[in-house]
Order: sequence, then structure tokens, then C-alpha cells
Amino acid sequence: MTQKPERFLSLDVFRGMTICFMIIVNTPGSGATAFAPLEHAKWFGFTPTDLVFPSFLFAVGNAMSFTMKKFDSLGTGDVIYRVLKRGLIICLIGYLMSWFPFFDHTPTGWVMRPISGTRIMGVLQRIGLCYIFASLIIYFVKNRTSVFIISALLLVGYWVLLLIFGDKAEPYGMLTNAGTYLDKYILGDPHLYKGEGVPFDPEGILSTLPAIVNVICGYYAGKFIQEKGKGYETIARLTLMGALFIFMALCWGMVFPIGKKLWSSPFTLLTVGIDMVIISALIYLVEVKASRGSWTSFFTTVGKNPLIIYVLSEVLVIIFWMIKIGDQNFYGWINTVLFQKVAPGPVGSLLFAVSFMLLCWCVGKILDKNKIYIRV
Repeated sequence: MTQKPERFLSLDVFRGMTICFMIIVNTPGSGATAFAPLEHAKWFGFTPTDLVFPSFLFAVGNAMSFTMKKFDSLGTGDVIYRVLKRGLIICLIGYLMSWFPFFDHTPTGWVMRPISGTRIMGVLQRIGLCYIFASLIIYFVKNRTSVFIISALLLVGYWVLLLIFGDKAEPYGMLTNAGTYLDKYILGDPHLYKGEGVPFDPEGILSTLPAIVNVICGYYAGKFIQEKGKGYETIARLTLMGALFIFMALCWGMVFPIGKKLWSSPFTLLTVGIDMVIISALIYLVEVKASRGSWTSFFTTVGKNPLIIYVLSEVLVIIFWMIKIGDQNFYGWINTVLFQKVAPGPVGSLLFAVSFMLLCWCVGKILDKNKIYIRV
């Protein structure tokens, strides 16, 4: 039992780093363009920001390698119930966030925001769906090699589907890929993401297939660490495997471009490879060298309550947009009168993002101090 807190420390640090970076890149200050590394690639390509979401999926899988041990004492029906319950609750929270604040203020008063225009898919919805499918695959397919074959089929199958059902001239285009066609057919334009200026969902139905592999790889990375221990051999083998994944991604990327918004199969391999290298570095620092202190506690504060802190960050920024100060909302006002005054340009944008992250961190600190850990 004395080993249990240590076994989760690297995971909590990794998860906390992911959430902190996710908040920073999701909430840049207004009034200036953020630094290029803090923005997603426009379509093809890769930036540090593109690593955030797949890293969270990898962390979900890593956590599963610990929690799924409980399934051994349960019947199949109970396992399916627990997996579906947890995954669907996460999906529901994500959907409610897209609908929030549920009401709009009109000249005639407050009216309920119509469901007909709400986004159905999203970040939490993808997390929930990937958790469900990855958990069921791992639970029912006991043989590790068979799971790896299924993972390969998900990656290759996604590529084949894009080639067969996408536009023949531009199968990887934003509006001409098979995933967009499927989302438009099943969900409809009103229920898709509009952040690109057109109805297109980067967390669409079809692109969820390769994202499941991020969770599966995270699970087996966690299992490998538990089985082999957190020594130099584990670190070396994880690093080499990560390098192999990166190499495979770069080779595949020559014919199937790397892109987060399309969640291409090489993108999955690339992000899994980088995550393995990062986890290896954290194991070395935290477990082998015992380099622990304020920096690890900073991230574990968030890593112990990742879901609630992420939801808080998304809801809070919506509230900032709703609060009116003169002819501006609070989000724009505080950037105009403070952050862009203190440091004009992308530096001011970054200062706001970091300040907002620290605000959310303070809530996490309060929860951690009171031993409140919210799980779904």
C-alpha cells in the first residue's frame, strides 16, 4: 500500500501538465494574436498545442491501466454498465457545456437557447466515446496482440474510409473528407462546430476512430510501467518505443498528412510517440531521481481533479463573455484595460492565459486542500 501514492504521482503530474497547458491554449487573451506555438495548425502540420488533447486521451488510458483491475471481480454486465455510465456521463457534461448558459437575452427578455443549434460532439464527448470503446475492446479482447491488431485496423481503416468516401480530388480537405460528409448527414450543419467559419467538427464521428488508439496506447504504456517497474530499463524501452512511433508517423505522413483537426492516423502515432517520451522523462525525474517538490505539487493539484478543472475553465470563460462592462464583455475589457496595456501584443495574450489558468488552479488547490476529488 505504501507504493500506491508513488505509482500515481507521475500520472498526476502528466495529467496536470496537460490540463494546465490546455487551459492556456484554449483561453488566449483578446486584442492580439497569440504566439504561433500556442495555436493549432491551420490544417496540416503540427504545433505544441496540437499535442494537448491527444495527451489527455493518453492519460485517460494510463489511468485505466490502474482502475480496470477492479473489473476482474465484477461480472460482464456490471462492467458494461460501469463503462457506459461513466462514458455517457462525460458525454452529457460535454453536451451541456456546449448548450450553456441555456438562455439568451433578447430585446423581449430571456428565452431558452434552442437545442436545434447546439453542438453535439466536442472534447468531452470524444473523451467519453474513446473511453467507452477502448475499455470494451481491452476488456473483451484479452489477448494483447489482438488488441494491437484492432488498433492497427482502426488507424488503417480510417485512412481507407477517407480515401474511398471522401472527394476523389481532395479526400483530406476540411469540407471534402468523408468525416465531414458523415457529420453533415447524421448530425446536420446546425449541430457542428462553427469555429472554423464553416460547419466542420474537429471532434467528429469518424475521426473518433483513430483517437481510440490514443487511449489504448496510454493503457498499455501504463500496464508496461506497472509490470516492469519504474527503472532505467522501463525508461529506455518506453523512449525507444516512442521514437519508433514518431518515425512511423513521419513516414506515413508522407502519404497521409499529419493534422490534428482531421485527426489523421499518423497524427495519432506522432502524439502517442511524443507522450511516451514525455512519460519516460517524468518517470526519470519524479521516480528515479526523486525530483519532487513545489513543481510536482503544482501540477498534481490539477491532475487530481482534471475533469472538474477543465469544465470550470470552459464555463468560467463563457461567464466572462456574458458579463457586460460598457459596450464590451468582461473578457475583452480586462484584456483591453490591463493585459494589453501592461504588455501589448502576444505577450499580453499569454499573460492573460497564464493568469486565467492560475485562477482555475486556485480552485483546484482549494479542492485538494479539502481532500475533495470529483470522479465520474
